[in-house]
Amino acid sequence: MGNTVTIAEISELKSLIGLSECVGRDPLLTQASTGNSSTKIDDTLWIKASGKWMLEATREDFLVPLPLEDVRQSIRHGFDPRDHYPNASIETAMHAVLPHSVVLHVHCADTVAWVVRQDAQEQLSRRLQGLPWRWCRYVQSGLSLAREIEECMAVPRESEVLLLGNHGLVIAGESCETVRTLLDEVRARLKIQPRRAHPADYSALMDLADRIGWNLPDDDSVHSMATDAASAGLIAQGFLYPCQSFLSHASAPEIFRAVNCLEMNDPWAIALQLRPFLLIEGRGVILNPTMTTAERLLLGGLAQVVQRIDASAPLRYLTDSELGAISNLYSGHYLQSADARIGAL
Repeated sequence: MGNTVTIAEISELKSLIGLSECVGRDPLLTQASTGNSSTKIDDTLWIKASGKWMLEATREDFLVPLPLEDVRQSIRHGFDPRDHYPNASIETAMHAVLPHSVVLHVHCADTVAWVVRQDAQEQLSRRLQGLPWRWCRYVQSGLSLAREIEECMAVPRESEVLLLGNHGLVIAGESCETVRTLLDEVRARLKIQPRRAHPADYSALMDLADRIGWNLPDDDSVHSMATDAASAGLIAQGFLYPCQSFLSHASAPEIFRAVNCLEMNDPWAIALQLRPFLLIEGRGVILNPTMTTAERLLLGGLAQVVQRIDASAPLRYLTDSELGAISNLYSGHYLQSADARIGAL
């Protein structure tokens, strides 16, 4: 990994690698290169490299060693450490400001289904009572999020569970074992049974896909965004969290609105073939062959999230200014680098 480390340090790094790989193999916790992990050993912050996938944790270049005090000094002077260490995770600042030895950030489907609600704090208070949890409103990833977390943590505790509005979950503690135990507890308390969707019309979908040279998803749950009226309605109204916006190059959610067409002859329908995927109303989903592995996994993660959101829940969608900031920050680079760094799953 580039630095000389002691046997004890190697043990700590192995623990983080094991935790990261375990988390990365669960599509309900991370999708593509989402999520990140770190550990602090003496004066070094070992953090997931930019664009890496958690399930790649056993690769030699999964972790990047950074001088912790330099990173924190950068933050104190108002600079995002990613400007100095571009090969490190986009959330490096967040990991650095948390004083805990181990930090884990995931996009847990059950958690995201709660934190996109307007009444998230009330709902979470009932379910997480007794746990060391805090709520952080949505702010852009990077330096802004790190500063928001610092404000939320005026008095740090031995372990922390941070629920990030319209984003995800952060768990911090003094060991990987503590973090893993807290993660399991939070997941158990926030678990939501997904709605049962009407089965996809595979015959119609295959016929359409064959005619225009498209594909069907490997993940059957993706079809629920078109066959389940509640899910279709939820995603048609806007972007719920940043990963959803990575699937669209536009600032409006048109591509998440189901279309009622099985013919592709008229000009309007032909224009739809420029989209990365199509939600065919009541039938299911077909995918443009240009979609990357990362995009497919993000789409599957979105399906899992919306199947867990109550159809009558009051939701907070990302604003246009928030979406613009996300786009400027990393959406295009994220998908290209994330997909380029892994082979077959």
